[in-house]
Amino acid sequence: MTLSPDLIDTLAPLPVLIPLLAAATTLVLGRRPRAQRYITIGALIAVVAVSSMLLFLADRDGTAAVQVGGWDSPIGITLVVDRLSAIMLVVSSTVLLAVVVYAVGQGVRDGTEHQPTSIFLPTYLALTAGISNAFVAGDLFNLYVGFEVLLAASFVLLTLGASADRVRAGVSYVMVSMVSSLIFLCGIAFAYAATGTLNLAHMATRMDSVPAGTRTAIFGVLLVAFGIKAAVFPLSNWLPDSYPTAPAPVTAVFAGLLTKVGVYAIIRIHTLLFPGGELDNVLMVCGLLTMVVGILGAIAQSDIKRLLSFTLVSHIGYMVFGVALSTEAGLSGAIYYVAHHIIVQTTLFLVVGLIERQAGSSSLRRLGGLAAASPVLAILFLIPALNLGGIPPFSGFIGKIALLQAGAAQGSVLAWLLVAGGTVTSLLTLYVVARVWTKAFWRSRADAPEGVLADRAPSALIDESFDIDFEERADVGRMPAFMLVPTVGLVLVGLALSVFAGPIIDITDRAAADLRDRSNYIDAVLGPQDGER
Repeated sequence: MTLSPDLIDTLAPLPVLIPLLAAATTLVLGRRPRAQRYITIGALIAVVAVSSMLLFLADRDGTAAVQVGGWDSPIGITLVVDRLSAIMLVVSSTVLLAVVVYAVGQGVRDGTEHQPTSIFLPTYLALTAGISNAFVAGDLFNLYVGFEVLLAASFVLLTLGASADRVRAGVSYVMVSMVSSLIFLCGIAFAYAATGTLNLAHMATRMDSVPAGTRTAIFGVLLVAFGIKAAVFPLSNWLPDSYPTAPAPVTAVFAGLLTKVGVYAIIRIHTLLFPGGELDNVLMVCGLLTMVVGILGAIAQSDIKRLLSFTLVSHIGYMVFGVALSTEAGLSGAIYYVAHHIIVQTTLFLVVGLIERQAGSSSLRRLGGLAAASPVLAILFLIPALNLGGIPPFSGFIGKIALLQAGAAQGSVLAWLLVAGGTVTSLLTLYVVARVWTKAFWRSRADAPEGVLADRAPSALIDESFDIDFEERADVGRMPAFMLVPTVGLVLVGLALSVFAGPIIDITDRAAADLRDRSNYIDAVLGPQDGER
């Protein structure tokens, strides 16, 4: 059975189209912040609903393709919805909705109080469109467009407030991203020169006839481009200096989502265009070094934001590990771990935003006594922290076990080294989050080296007098309920990944089977193949 053409033609473009139209509308309504907020939240709720329907249909009926503008493939723009892209759409749209509600609660601004037009929400919606476009892109150039939309929106969001640190971080981020984009363009040019097409399905049918050396060179160029975006070692040094300076909601969505777009691109090109495993050993080594170097960097940090940024880099290594195994079990584990990490990493950065508001700082040298002052905040940190550390029965443990089992089943020397490295990294991650817990939550503030900063913080956790007009807040320690609710929601989503791990892994298994059998994707885009088109 196949997807209803009329239904899929209607739904597939909507995760891109809805946020783009909403971005234009909110930009026009810049002087009406309340209308902006309603439109933004409504648009993202619609994207979550559409993405969920696409996942249901893709899981039930298989891969489907939509030809935009009436041009037949492989000439026109193709949008492809399979289980992998639908999973990524559901997880990303859920996180984007939670973060924007949090941002509305925090009263994120796009400049000074004298600036009449808000750009935060329109830019955030443009970021959403770019992410969605990358996930459903059926050709390399449209994937490039998605990344460029991300880059443009990301620079604006990173530099909100125009402080020196944020501008410096934003310029660094843009320079690195521009280098990545130029490398990606070179990879697109090389792939087109070798195959005469940019359509991914069409390219897959022709890539096998390309000489092995040329094919490996093209794969290497694209891996470098996507490795920078995914923060794979040794291309990850830019990340810890770029993300922590941004506002808490921006940091959360960047840490949770943007690197995973790069991981998604690696999975897609590896399984569809280069399934022969030419560079799997290189990917394994990079995955191992990403794990180890990232977590060692986290151990050395005294600021929670930078610490979490290094753990973000470290856990990208698990995903690269699963992809490099080139097995169905490895891909399934990698997809599940991507979904888990998006939710958990985003949640932790939102919790750090609450910590900053409650205690006035995210430095471990200044924090202490938060468990007594804010028990709810302590629980909100503890659950995703244990999840990130891989404590059973949380989803972090389930995802790591799936990857380690896949590595053991593959059985190569490098796979066993990655199994050992993944185990050590998990233990060190647990040490890192336990260190945050003991210093920020468990010890007395009086024992902190610089612990007198925020003794004025009131003990009340929730500010029921939420200021809907977003006047500047002078109080430290009182948080709008709208900041707390989405954080709690993401904690619950993370727990749901554990409670419903069985059905979810069944879906990731089917997604991995689709990726291993390229004919599903190729036939959906080009029609049944009797030979090369």
